Amino acid sequence: MSHRLPEPDPNGFCAEAWRHTAELQRAIVRHPFNRALAEGTLQRDRFVFYLVQDSRYLVGFAQALAGAAARADEPGDAEFLARSAHGALAEERALHAGYFERFGLTERETAGIETSPTCLAYTSYLRASAQSSPYPVLVAALLPCFWVYQHVGSTILEETGDTAEHPYGRWIETYADEEFATAVLGARELTDRLAAAADERTRQRMLTAFVRCSEYEWLFWNSAWEREQWPTARWLPHRGGTAE
Repeated sequence: MSHRLPEPDPNGFCAEAWRHTAELQRAIVRHPFNRALAEGTLQRDRFVFYLVQDSRYLVGFAQALAGAAARADEPGDAEFLARSAHGALAEERALHAGYFERFGLTERETAGIETSPTCLAYTSYLRASAQSSPYPVLVAALLPCFWVYQHVGSTILEETGDTAEHPYGRWIETYADEEFATAVLGARELTDRLAAAADERTRQRMLTAFVRCSEYEWLFWNSAWEREQWPTARWLPHRGGTAE
């Protein structure tokens, strides 16, 4: 069952950020990777490339969430962020492991796929934000990974309906289910609350961070579709697979 989120407070930061990125959000849903995923025609090697990159991205995402949890003033906010960090490492990586097992991929094979430029850039941006950005700006940077994935998952589920026989059904259900929707609402509520208490300069920095990470979301799916490689690799034939 798809769980469409209620509209955010029209006067809050999240509504402003979503309006600001509306065309980009539509482009993400319409990206060839997500269209092929929805239709069940996505090539196995593209999905495997995506899973490998996403499993590495989630480490950096969880580290940034943990950094945000350590800086939260409210115990409830710290608990939410820490729980989200655990979920990224435990639940979502378990999803990846299930597909790796289903595809018969060994750890050696996945380790041989190099971390893409986009994956490294996105995780580096989040890690840098966790170290140097104000707490509200960091939370705004983390929000797209929650919200964009839920938006894509719920949209695809509405289009496909029954996913029992869908080759990527488990992925779709993970990001369209009630539990994940609840987490997204929690992230939105926290972001709106922090923005409401922030000065105008901080709100602008929050918007910039939200936009940048929404751009990285598009780039991430595009990199999987293109199976992005380092253009410099031809001059470095012996570089390692997973070095960051």
